[in-house]
Order: sequence, then C-alpha cells, then structure tokens
Amino acid sequence: MSAPRELTVRVARTGEVALPEYATASSAGLDLRARLDGPVVLEPGSRMLIPSGLHIELPEGYEAQVRPRSGLAYKHGLTVLNAPGTIDADYRGEIGVLLINHGQTAFTVQPGERIAQLVVAPYVRIAWAPVEDTAELALSERGAGGFGHTGTQ
Repeated sequence: MSAPRELTVRVARTGEVALPEYATASSAGLDLRARLDGPVVLEPGSRMLIPSGLHIELPEGYEAQVRPRSGLAYKHGLTVLNAPGTIDADYRGEIGVLLINHGQTAFTVQPGERIAQLVVAPYVRIAWAPVEDTAELALSERGAGGFGHTGTQ
C-alpha cells in the first residue's frame, strides 16, 4: 500500500498556536485547537465561534472541511454546527470552528484543546448542461425516489 499523496499548504498563525497535526499515520483529519486566552463555557443548546489562530492558503482545486471530533460528540454532545464547514481556496481569514453543545451539561473549552478536525480534499467544478424536460435525463434504478426511499420496499 502506498503512502497518501502530500500537499503543501501555506499557513499563517495568529499568536502562539501549534500547527495542526495528524493523530495517527492513517488519520485523514488534522486536529484543530482552540485559540483562546482563557476557558470559555458552552452552555447546553448554545453555540459559539471558536478561533483556531490559523489562516491558510489552499491551492486552487482544493477545499478544507471543518468536521466534528467524534469523542467530543459522543462524550459531551459537542459538534460543529455547520458540519462540515467548507473553507474555500480563496479564503484567507482565520479559521473559526462553530461549536454547538447538544449535551445536557455545560462544556468548558480550554485554550489549546482539540475541538475539531480539518480535512483537505480536491473538488471539481461543474458545467451545467440544461435539458428541456426531466424525460431527457437518463433513467436510473432509483428514479425519483426521495428522502427515506432507498432500502424500503
């Protein structure tokens, strides 16, 4: 098995922020940490934009996705509200993590705590090819079956 392809991404940091790291050799996501001056409390049902201190320059044709950490979601009900949050290649602002507490107790986010993961992936842009009627679209086994349709009889 070959090692994953490596992409160089330029990064600027606000303050004393460690660069995100992969937790294991096969991790797809890099751990994002909270850039906070002190602890902040996230009450049940509340949301907060947590800064990461990172500004990145992605190459054209790539995006970064901010995704929840499964341990925080499972243990505390904490997740990324707009998951996955998309960072476009032309965005140069600070990466923020929009956390929401779906748990039943308050959660304290500590400075430097791992709060989300960042996955960088290529994307394609589409060119629309309009047709006059839905009958012109190729038939498929599923057809027009919508939400909850697959796997039912």
